[in-house]
Amino acid sequence: MHNQQQCFCLCQIDLSKPLGPQGPFDVIVHKLSDVIVEAEHDSQSQQLLANFQSYVSANPSTVILDPLPAMSQLLDRFVSYRIMTKLHNSLQDWHICSPPYLEIHSASDLPSLQQALTTQGLSFPLICKTRVAHGARSHEMSVIFSAGSLAVVQPPCVLQSFVNHGAVLHKVFVVGDRHFCVERPSLKNFPSGPSDRKTIFFNSHQVSKPESSSDLTALDEQMPCLPPPSSEAVAALVRELRVLLGMTLFGVDIIINIHTHTLTVIDINIFPGYEGVPQFFPSLLSHIESVLDKQASAGPQPTAQTTGGPSAASTGLSDASGTAQGLPSSAS
Repeated sequence: MHNQQQCFCLCQIDLSKPLGPQGPFDVIVHKLSDVIVEAEHDSQSQQLLANFQSYVSANPSTVILDPLPAMSQLLDRFVSYRIMTKLHNSLQDWHICSPPYLEIHSASDLPSLQQALTTQGLSFPLICKTRVAHGARSHEMSVIFSAGSLAVVQPPCVLQSFVNHGAVLHKVFVVGDRHFCVERPSLKNFPSGPSDRKTIFFNSHQVSKPESSSDLTALDEQMPCLPPPSSEAVAALVRELRVLLGMTLFGVDIIINIHTHTLTVIDINIFPGYEGVPQFFPSLLSHIESVLDKQASAGPQPTAQTTGGPSAASTGLSDASGTAQGLPSSAS
């Protein structure tokens, strides 16, 4: 077990260089989502990823927050939305669901798109999102109001039924066993069913900023405030997603259906910004300490490295550029 007065040495990792001489590390906290996406077509990103994976393979006792395979599934909305669909059955007692959606793989899907929408139970208006769920382009979305406007769809992408939710988004930020719920602005209500409205193109990141002020978030009608999501239901959702994802640092976007008051999951995010979350860094350190304590309780494991001493844990931080700021810290 680690001493009650646990010291953490936080180090900046440079992925452009071998990690071995920079360590050893007990825990690596990273946000390599951009690197993973760019590695599909960029040789420099491929090398950064190779350096990271080489160290992980040679040092199996190093805790990775979060594991790359678990993170990778959230980079693809086709995969993450299938996970969201599983919530219908596992959390039906909590009245938690996700909107109907349709995967558009390629241009060959477009001629039969209208029939597919009907088959899958989607209704206008629709939200169109890119398949890739990370990076600047992933925030570029559109609201489509009729079949005649489906020409704007650019595969690969996801179409999702729009659910009126009173222009309020609830962002749930997960840090290990803890979670925090923060309210943000969101798209206003739209009449159900097809209409002759022009397609709305918007950036979800800009619309849902805490200080956002936009015509898209201003309700056209007066309506009573919706009740906040049940804390018990959110806790059940977080517990289920931790198991389904195999992750401990992620975000969930939820809305409350204005007609049914159903808690509706509309997206899952990799290692979000945690903006507006009080005491995020202490919560992260507490989670790291808990992970290390569990590892110590489990006893010695096969390893190709020597971890830090009993009163010090070496924690590496790496962001999408391959570097991060390091600072000494301690947790009691």
